[in-house]
Amino acid sequence: MTDASGAPAPKLVLLVDDDESLLDLMDHVVKKEGFRTERAEDGIEALAKVAALEPDAIVLDFMLPSMGGYEALRELQSRGFGHIPIVVVTGRAMDAKSIEMVRQEPNVKDFLQKPVRPAMLAAALQRLLNPPTEPGPDGSAG
Repeated sequence: MTDASGAPAPKLVLLVDDDESLLDLMDHVVKKEGFRTERAEDGIEALAKVAALEPDAIVLDFMLPSMGGYEALRELQSRGFGHIPIVVVTGRAMDAKSIEMVRQEPNVKDFLQKPVRPAMLAAALQRLLNPPTEPGPDGSAG
C-alpha cells in the first residue's frame, strides 16, 4: 500500500480491547512508533475489521465481551488470516502451561501482561513490523 505521494503507507495495527482507556494508551504508543491504528472493542468487531482492512499486525486482548480473544484468534486462522502476527495482551493471571499453549499458535508472536508497559508494546511491534535488515555484501543494510 502507498500513500498519496507514492511512499509506502505506514503499517496498520489493529488494537482489540474493551477497555477504552487502554485503547487510548495503546493507540498513542503505536502512533508514536510511526504506525497507523484501527480499533475494535470485541472479537466480532475485530474479525470484521481484519476482513475489511487486513492489518499488518493485531494487538489482541484475551478477555473480551461476546467473543473472547482466543476464540477470535482461532477464527482468524480458520478464515485465512493466520499469517497476520498477533501480540496477545491479557490481565488474567495465566499459568505457564496456558501461556505456552497460546504461544504455540502460529500467528502469536508475543505475549504481554497488563498493565501494558508502553516500551514493551513498542518493542514488540517494532520487532514484528520493522525487522532488522540483513547487511548487504558491502556491510550496509539493504
